[in-house]
Amino acid sequence: MTRKPRLSLCMIVRDEAKWIAACLDSVRDVADEMIVVDTGSRDSTPELAERCGAKVYERAWNDDFAEARNYSLERASGDWILWLDADERLDPDGRQAVRDILGTDKWLASLTVVNYYGGDPPDPSRSNRLAQHRLFRNSPKLRFRNAIHEQLMRIPEFSADAIVHLPAVIHHYGYMDDPVREKSKSVRNLRLISRSMQREPDYDPWLDYHAAGELYRLGRLDEALDFVQRAILRFLERRKLPPSLLYRLKYAALIEAGRYGEAARGIDAAIRLHPDYVDLHLYKGIILLHLDRADEALPVFRHCLRLGDGGTAHLTCHGSGSFMAWYHIGRCLRRLGRHGEAREAFAKALELRPDYPEALREMEGCGVDRDQPVHDRPG
Repeated sequence: MTRKPRLSLCMIVRDEAKWIAACLDSVRDVADEMIVVDTGSRDSTPELAERCGAKVYERAWNDDFAEARNYSLERASGDWILWLDADERLDPDGRQAVRDILGTDKWLASLTVVNYYGGDPPDPSRSNRLAQHRLFRNSPKLRFRNAIHEQLMRIPEFSADAIVHLPAVIHHYGYMDDPVREKSKSVRNLRLISRSMQREPDYDPWLDYHAAGELYRLGRLDEALDFVQRAILRFLERRKLPPSLLYRLKYAALIEAGRYGEAARGIDAAIRLHPDYVDLHLYKGIILLHLDRADEALPVFRHCLRLGDGGTAHLTCHGSGSFMAWYHIGRCLRRLGRHGEAREAFAKALELRPDYPEALREMEGCGVDRDQPVHDRPG
């Protein structure tokens, strides 16, 4: 009889008593073993993990996420690895898809990660989505790199046929308001990023991007823009297309800093590089609105509706291709004096998100533009 392939869940944790049981419960019926590496908890995390059936290993923390993750992989006995953080949960609807892939000849699978932001309770309309490689064969060829914002190394010989996207979702709650405040994540991350930069003079440009993201979350917009621009230039110097994430962060920061003219001069070039990225089109429309060019912004927001919310190839804010676009269409129409059509557009936004506060205010007849943040700090 052919042996069924086994799946190991691999995690690294520290002081995650609030989250750990729910995370492990979400994969209990999927994983054949659960490996938890504790890096120095002072709460009941290790005991809770053991109570949930996990094998818990202690590992001294040395400011290196990749090293800790790779240590967890070395403890795993399964044929496949699924990796999660404690503040994540696997959606029940995706469990069968995860099990089904184990018996195939694939090597690597991506799942859709939904990153929630804002306050409790978690709301899908306040989320960013991105496909991430979270499931892979247990092989020495696949290991993590980077001390901070670690990434899975992929060997070049993997063909496109070896990689698949699964209809499975991971819910991530770590960038909601309370967890961010509790853990001072940005301060910690900036310290680790700075240390990595000092250690490697020719460091990966991704570190510049991650520094920019943390500075943006802290509201230090000018510094964030300096770092994201450096990241873009360093990717170009290496003859690589700067990833779409960099441009999303750049234009979010420019808009929030009120540098609309500067943003307008560059946004079309970014869209030419990533023409299917709905968030960049939304930003373009917002920039044009701020510059009192509603007639030009209107077709841009209509194009956002055509692109829609469905893609996961880019980090996409839920609503950029639906209720947010309708809301901004309403703003454009109102500025153009087309008030009946504007009200219809706000109504469309509210059909898609009934509690959308900006659209509610418009429908209540306040009639005053309020400049809102573009959307939440990129994750």
